[in-house]
Amino acid sequence: MNKLFEHQATVALKPAAAVERPSVVTVRRGYMTGVSLCVCATVLMGIMFPVMTSALRHVDPFTFTSLRYMIAGSAFLVLLRVKEGRSAFRFKGEPIALAWLLGSIGFCGFGSFVFLGQQLAGRDGALTASIMMATQPMMGLIVNSIVRRIMPPLYSFLFILMSFAGVALVVTKGDIAALLSEPQHYSANALIVVGALCWVIYTFSASYFKNWSALKYTTMTTLLGLTTIIGLNVLLFALHVVPVPTTAMLIAIVPHLLYMGPVAGFIAILFWNMGNRILTPLNGVLFMDVLPMTTFVVSAMSGLIPTHMQIAGACMTGAALIFNNLYLRRRARRVAASS
Repeated sequence: MNKLFEHQATVALKPAAAVERPSVVTVRRGYMTGVSLCVCATVLMGIMFPVMTSALRHVDPFTFTSLRYMIAGSAFLVLLRVKEGRSAFRFKGEPIALAWLLGSIGFCGFGSFVFLGQQLAGRDGALTASIMMATQPMMGLIVNSIVRRIMPPLYSFLFILMSFAGVALVVTKGDIAALLSEPQHYSANALIVVGALCWVIYTFSASYFKNWSALKYTTMTTLLGLTTIIGLNVLLFALHVVPVPTTAMLIAIVPHLLYMGPVAGFIAILFWNMGNRILTPLNGVLFMDVLPMTTFVVSAMSGLIPTHMQIAGACMTGAALIFNNLYLRRRARRVAASS
């Protein structure tokens, strides 16, 4: 954005007829590229939850996450070498420890918590997990308020409540009393929320790596995070928390890995980071509302029809996300105008 503002300041000194039209076209083209990347990414991510519903019948989420990111990480490694050369694997002064931490949070944390919660949630796990992904912008607002030690604006706080009310409708299918009568779902929902929060932290923290391209940030954090994923998986095997997969189990999940690795793990994440680099995370996470809509459609096609209350809850969460974004934009313009 700073480069864009500097460019606009420079061309403002030139004749308007010579520069105004190309600059507008360039900005618009860049914006539409960012939008297209984020939409494609969230559609591909939305499909992954119904795919995981089937995969989790054969293998635990930790083993699947390890296999998934081994495939995606290999693809990122090759692409980075081809696009940016051997020098791209140098850290160029960026903190390796922070990259490892963010990779662990974004990939190990998200994959383990969300898919374990989806497995525990049972048949409706895909719908529950997908709608909680749409609360990520609200989570980002809460995290930002905690870090800066300031209360969110009143209207934003109300939109946060509206967003989570929509989630409650999806989770309970409109029977809010079920939250009290079925406490066994607490752990599943809590795990999904923690996993979604991990992805928020990973997405917003990309701005700390200004010397890295979106491809390099994605590749480095994936490879470094993969060490944590595999380490955790080996530990769980050793402690007999999860079983070592048999050949039959691995063969059964091959179709799921073909989607979750190259498509949802490689293409979707690369598109997501590229789109957020263009639009900034504040605008990029707005497209998370596309994710649950995709999951609902795919689930309905596979025979799991959302109830009217679940659809209403998804719409409520999406509306809260959009209204809050519009409110924050208007508020920022008023602050800028007054100063």
